[in-house]
Parts: sequence; C-alpha cells; structure tokens
Amino acid sequence: MKVRATKAIVECLLEQGVDTIFGYPGGTILNLYDELYDYQDQIHHYLTAHEQGAAHAADGYARSTGKVGVCFATSGPGATNLTTGIATAYADSSPVVFITCNVAENLLGKDSFQEVDITGIAMPITKATYLVTDAQTIPDIIREAFAVAATGRPGPVLIDFLKNVTAPNVEIEYNPLPKKDHAKEGRLAVWDKRVGWEIRTPEPNMDDIDKLVQWIGEAKKPMLICGGGVVRGRADKEFIELAEKMDAPVAITLMGGGGFPGGHPLATGMIGMHGSQASNIACDTCDLLIAVGCRFSDRVALDPQSFAKQARLVHIDIDRAEIGKNVKTDHYVIGDAKRVLELVNERITATENPQWKAEVFSHDTHVPVIESDHMTPDQVLRTIYSKVPQDSIVATDVGQHQMWSIQHFHFSYPGQLLTSGGFGTMGFGLGAALGAKVGNPDKMVLHMTGDGCFRMNSQEMATESHYDIPVITIIFDNRTLGMVRPWQNLIYKKRFSQTDLGFAPDFVKLAEAYGLKGARVSTVEELEAAMDEAIAWGHGYVIDCVIDTDEMVRPMVGGGSAITNFMLT
Repeated sequence: MKVRATKAIVECLLEQGVDTIFGYPGGTILNLYDELYDYQDQIHHYLTAHEQGAAHAADGYARSTGKVGVCFATSGPGATNLTTGIATAYADSSPVVFITCNVAENLLGKDSFQEVDITGIAMPITKATYLVTDAQTIPDIIREAFAVAATGRPGPVLIDFLKNVTAPNVEIEYNPLPKKDHAKEGRLAVWDKRVGWEIRTPEPNMDDIDKLVQWIGEAKKPMLICGGGVVRGRADKEFIELAEKMDAPVAITLMGGGGFPGGHPLATGMIGMHGSQASNIACDTCDLLIAVGCRFSDRVALDPQSFAKQARLVHIDIDRAEIGKNVKTDHYVIGDAKRVLELVNERITATENPQWKAEVFSHDTHVPVIESDHMTPDQVLRTIYSKVPQDSIVATDVGQHQMWSIQHFHFSYPGQLLTSGGFGTMGFGLGAALGAKVGNPDKMVLHMTGDGCFRMNSQEMATESHYDIPVITIIFDNRTLGMVRPWQNLIYKKRFSQTDLGFAPDFVKLAEAYGLKGARVSTVEELEAAMDEAIAWGHGYVIDCVIDTDEMVRPMVGGGSAITNFMLT
C-alpha cells in the first residue's frame, strides 16, 4: 500500500516493538516529528534537555531492558551532539538505533545551514551507518538496522534521512511485515565491519568446545572471568551453572557486573587496576583461566605480557576480532556466550576444588576500610545498600564513585549495573538512569556520580522533573576530579594542576531550581534521614554527600604493571 515516507518510518519502528524514543527535534527532522504526533498513543517520546542526554537515555534503556534503544536528533549540531553517546554505546556493545535527518539532497556539499556528514563522522563508532537518499529503501534499511544493532555483538547503528526523503508529498510502497519474517525478506547481504561476516550469530565449532571441555577436566586450579559479553548475551544462568560445576572462583570485570552475582560464594570481586587481591592473585596463580565476553582491556590486563602467563588461557567471545587483540590466548571459542556455555555445561561433570578455593579466598575479596574523621565512601554505600531493594538498578558516571559503587554493591542480574566501562564517559549516568527507569518503572533506580561528572549533564534534571521520573542521585562530593587527583598525589609529586572543583554550584539549590528535592549530608545519620525522605517522596531527589578530598580507590595497580603489583592495598 502507498503511504507517506514518514509514516513508513514510524510503522517500521512499531514493527520492531518500539514504544519509547528519546530525542530532540530541529528543522530537518520536523517532518518525522510531525508524523510522530499522530502516534502519541503508541510511542512515548521523551524530550531531553540535550541530545547527549537523549543518547545516554536510549543507551541506558537498552542496557537495562535488553531491547534496542531508539534516539532521534536533527542535523548539524543536533547530530554531532550525539557522538559521545554513540561512542559510549559502541565501546560497551549496547544496541541503539540513532535516527537523524540531514539537509535536502540539493543542499548537500554546499556548507548549508546545519549540514554535516554525520554518517561519515559516526562510521568509526557504529556497527553500520546508512544515508537514505531513496525513500523506497526505508523499510529494508530500518529492518536491517535493527537486526545489525541487536545481532551478533550488539552495538549502535545510525540512519540519516535526507529531508527531501521525508517530505510530506513523498509516498512509498509499504507492506507491513512481522518481525519474525524480516530476515527472510530483508536485505541479506549484511556485513558486520567489526568481524567481516554476515550478521547471523555464528554457531560454535564443536572441536573447539571439546578441547575446552578436555582442559576443564585436566585443570587443578581453574578460574573464570565474567565479562560484559555475559551481560549483553543474557548468559548469566549458564555462566553460574558453569562456575558451580567447575567449582571455580570467578573474577568480574567492570562491564561484567550483574553477569555473576557479586554475593555468590565463588565471587572474588572485581579484577584489574582496582581489582581485589583475591581476583588479581588468583589470576596470577591459576592453571586454567576461562574469560567469557572479556576484552582484556588495559584496565584488566594492565601488562599483557605477564597476564596469566602461567595458565592455559581460553577466550570465549562472539567477536573474532577480540581474539588475540590484547592478550595472547592458548585456545578460543567463537560464539554467543549463552550458546557456548550451554554446550560446555552439557559436556562437563561437577567437580570440587576445596584446596584451590581455600588458597584463593585466603586473600581479601573485599575493599579495605580506612579510618577517617569524615564520612567515607564505604559508609555512604553501606547506608544506601541497607535502605534500597536489592534489585535496584544502579547507573554510574565515571571516576572514583564508579569504582566504589561496583566494589561495594552486589549486582545479581544483567542490566542492574549501567556504567561506561569502555569509553569512560563523564556525564553518562543521569541520562542512563532516566532511560533505565523509563524501561523499568517498577524498580528503584539510583544514579551514582561525582561532583565533576554531575556538572556535565545536570541539565537532565529538567527531563527528570518534567516527566516525573523518580531517580535518586547520590553525589560523592570531594570537590576535586577524584580519579585524577590520586595520580597527581602518587606520581606527580602533589602538583594538583587544574583538578580543584571547589567552585562547584550548590547542588541542592540546583535540584530545587529544577523542581526536585535535595539534601546535603556529611554524616551517616544525615544520609539515613535523606534516603528515607527520598524513598518516601517518590520523585527525583539529589543527595550531596560531602567526603574527604583525598579519598582514594583501593586496591590499586599502576597502569602497565603486573596485575599483582599493588600500589595501594
């Protein structure tokens, strides 16, 4: 049937089950927004304060729900304001479809008002980009874009429509197609540029599975690393089964939070630069190390040459490009984490390793408590943890508060922890928290941030207030760039160059200006009272927690060092 091109776009979104969009309109995308006006009963659009906030909200929505997030923006600065959010999603393999509109075809390449080559800009930070110049291709491109975003290793995709393609007088032939039939009818010659194969998820090689099963049977000191691929692949149940059958200690990466329960008896805590002694030492003494969905980034394998050098190292990953990229492996299995672990679990028998576990857990799995005259981060987090439901979703920004939150909270399911691990985006947390709350209205959502991060996108409190999205923001306020100052303290001879944030605003007054409530606290008793009020009020709330400027994240291993070479314990 013949329909307007813009109607076809929205109908294709409905085919994908889209009922939530985060965005910000502008001149070139107005035709699409005008069409969206007629779908208000089917699609809820959230107007954010800034395009970057919309990108992070769509990302947080995707991570917490397992669905594909959707974000709209206009051309030029509207589109380029998305790039930090796109790169954040790309680094952490989060499936988001970004839709922008550009100037009309006759204005391309003429330095027209708000013209920019957003597909070219976004190419290195997306799985795929599409510049739509022919309206007749709209259904195929949208269906393909969602398939690319969600299939294999997930990630962001960008579609840029020329304004003449979305003009009100442009009609195309559109035939509704159930999502289950998209792979049959859509364009099948689709390539994932990360790995060079079609978007279909590869089936694991059974010889590779059998070799891994053999090595598991031979291991005396087995260990597992739970990476972000376990979370993205929703393979948590299969991973738990493997760990329990192997009776193997489990270290958890930053992105792996929620892939394996932090409170499980086999959990050794985080691994890497701020990993626990138990995790890092076990990694250095095990005889078999199986890493599932782990990039071996420079925050985990700080010195690739010495990392797990004594062990048979096995890498399970959906992305062939990750194999051997950072750390040389002895064996690997390519495939979806859930499917690979299913096949392994079917083939191994349960065993026990009491002596090995006793050796591993003789080292600390917890964070050392440092005495202080001030309210400490562990006091803040223990107080919050005692007040909120255990299934609460936590979105963090990037810095000390991020490490403290992950060290002190136990995450039990995929999507419970939302954090920018790969790109390290300050300002990610509030937008992600809003998106998570929209996607999970029945769960409490906490936003953990620092005073530096919060200033970057605090304008999204306007979104929080307008749509009455009840998120509780906890600011670890040390009046400094907390992740940078310790390096200046330890390495740069206390030359604190440009890390002082003592000129920050009054965050409580700022929250009140946006129609939220807030409290500034400096004792545990004040924090308890503020948390009680925030929970009882049921709307957006900001708690500004005053902590000491020289608080540090412990333990700590220096960059480029062996994983057991702790600078701080």
